[in-house]
Amino acid sequence: MTIPDLTFLHAPSLYDFRRRATLWGPISDVVPSTPIYDMYPIGFAALCDYLERHGFRTRIVNLAVRMVRSDRFDAEDFIARHPSRAFGIDLHWLPHAQGALEVARIVRQYHPESPIIFGGFSATYFHDELIRYPQVDYVLRGDSTEEPLRMLMECIREGREPVDVPNLTWKDRRGKVHINPHTYLPADLSHIRPGFLQMVRSVIRDRDLISYAPFAHWLEYPIMAVLTVRGCTQHCAVCGGCYEGHARMSGRRWPAFRPPEDLAQDVREARRLSRGPIFILGELRLAGMDYARRFLRAVQGVPGPFMMEFFWPVDRAYAEELAAALPDLIVEFSPDSHDPAVRRALGKGYSNEGIEETVRNCLDVGCRRFDLFFMIGLPQQTPASALETVEYCEYLLRKLDGDPRLVPFTAPLAPFLDPGSLAFEHPDRFGYRLFCRTLEDHRRALLAPTWKHILSYETVWMDRDTLAETTYEAGFRLNRLKARYGIVSPEKARETEERIRRARSLMAHIDRLLATAPPEEVEREMLRLKPEIDRANTSTVCDKRELDVPIGWPPFHVWELFKLGVSEVWRMVWGRNGRE
Repeated sequence: MTIPDLTFLHAPSLYDFRRRATLWGPISDVVPSTPIYDMYPIGFAALCDYLERHGFRTRIVNLAVRMVRSDRFDAEDFIARHPSRAFGIDLHWLPHAQGALEVARIVRQYHPESPIIFGGFSATYFHDELIRYPQVDYVLRGDSTEEPLRMLMECIREGREPVDVPNLTWKDRRGKVHINPHTYLPADLSHIRPGFLQMVRSVIRDRDLISYAPFAHWLEYPIMAVLTVRGCTQHCAVCGGCYEGHARMSGRRWPAFRPPEDLAQDVREARRLSRGPIFILGELRLAGMDYARRFLRAVQGVPGPFMMEFFWPVDRAYAEELAAALPDLIVEFSPDSHDPAVRRALGKGYSNEGIEETVRNCLDVGCRRFDLFFMIGLPQQTPASALETVEYCEYLLRKLDGDPRLVPFTAPLAPFLDPGSLAFEHPDRFGYRLFCRTLEDHRRALLAPTWKHILSYETVWMDRDTLAETTYEAGFRLNRLKARYGIVSPEKARETEERIRRARSLMAHIDRLLATAPPEEVEREMLRLKPEIDRANTSTVCDKRELDVPIGWPPFHVWELFKLGVSEVWRMVWGRNGRE
């Protein structure tokens, strides 16, 4: 059996999450993944597609999904039984610091001759520290690693040292660390594809659907994502992907975009496979209105739900253009705070009037839903300000006559402050106190018993206890507000309220335990509480299913998948016979 040239492994945030008790709380309530962050980066698919086009065989194994979906799945045994010429592990989101390094250690144990490659934003930021771990051989830096990875794989295949591979931090055979210059920074993204069709081929070839699932419930809710841009022009203080973050990590001073016509083709390919929403990742207007209009013209007529994110307010004219091209549109907008002073400190200078006009404009032109996201743990944000956000949501709903298409959410900035963000680099300027500065600090933090103790920061306005309690109270109030306006059913509201009550009670009990009991007793009691903790860990301050939109059954376009499957089987058989 031919082994892959490169196997991509996605680890859970905490490798032993099934055997440890951690009160994760609401840290993942407003993203598709579970609290152990089982969603791998969209870059996996693009990297696989690029390498396959250049003659390398790849595979994706989402270990986190396999572990979430089945208690019987043994990740260590799976790794031991599946060799690969090399292994790639993402450390894009910092919450994977513990799990990614532990998976790398297991790979090294069973496949000592196979090099281990790390990549992603967090790997880039901490590359000089990351390469010092004995289980790490290579770190690819930057936001565009397709071509450097291809060059590295050629070196691995030919047994050469990668002295000329750009953007690479690596160890030679003597263990000496080398940092190659960061010279690969494409000005556009015309060289990448989303990899949807390659993923279908890989699933058939490897006869392994679950390992390719982007997150645990994706097979039931196959949301698709297409990437418009790498880089940003905005200066959001807590975002590692802001302008300053990209400039610091990769030297990118201007975003690189997918050509809009290529992006529209990505959308058409995604719609062939899934009836779920297609998420247009990135703000189309970053590249200017001409770019946005070219995309909208090219995508005209594609059916089904679309999600689109806005980075700043939308006027009526643009809302009408969006509605004409994408009549089944779901809007994602994150002002983060209703408080103009907080938004200014955060780097978002638009007014409350801009928020309100955006909501009104989009709903008036027929937007299917408008998701409005707020956050707790921001510069200048007091507990009173965070709770007043709920009052602002009620004000908006009253102005809209209770339109249930407006769906507000609130969640903590958790568990970590993004490395590379302005606030991480200059915490005093933004009122933050950091508990974690190094990669090892973050790795160890993930072993703490609750999300409050995992938090890498507090602010001068809210310490960690206050952040946690304010989050629970804001979630409690917003849940009741949504029930009052019919956004969630009374039954769902009662379930969420009970989860918040249970989470508060568990947090208080664990706090008392940590204050009075020795470590061995804390561990025993946490394990005793594990079933109750696990029940409180998902959908804490809102029901995660509030994020989903109804898509009908089956969630996939079965006939299209059947045709793709037949053509791929035929291609594989014909190719094998041709070689014979």
